[in-house]
Amino acid sequence: MNLLLSNLVLAMIWAALTDTFSGGGLLAGFILSYLVLVFVFRHHPDVRKYRQQVPRFISFVVFFTKELIMANLKVAYDVLTPTHLMKPGVIAMPLRAETDMEITMLANAISLTPGSLSLDVSTDRRVLYVHVMYLYNEHDVLSELKRLETKILRVMR
Repeated sequence: MNLLLSNLVLAMIWAALTDTFSGGGLLAGFILSYLVLVFVFRHHPDVRKYRQQVPRFISFVVFFTKELIMANLKVAYDVLTPTHLMKPGVIAMPLRAETDMEITMLANAISLTPGSLSLDVSTDRRVLYVHVMYLYNEHDVLSELKRLETKILRVMR
């Protein structure tokens, strides 16, 4: 049972029923559904893990929002200035993610961030190929991608 996914679905249902698709409405639905799930499934063995998973999810949302804003500013600056700072390239990122859901979440998070795009996963599912706009130092880019992967895996596992 994936309680985090259930919590997110219930939060969306709450927002739809109350017609409040704002940040506050979604947050209220998330908190309310969290309390309901913890109460209803209080004897289920997954609830203890879920209590740790929620702060990790909130930490990921804050981290990803910050990264999204910074990437948007970097790309916007590059587009608006006369000099182009782009140095595009494709890198191979070794994966620690194992399941299809973990790989999909990572690939989508990378693709949502301006300046990067997930291209393909190797057939053995151990390497993710990523196109980046600013490939000055491959080690730095890989460390940023690995940090994103670590945050996602902490939420998913």
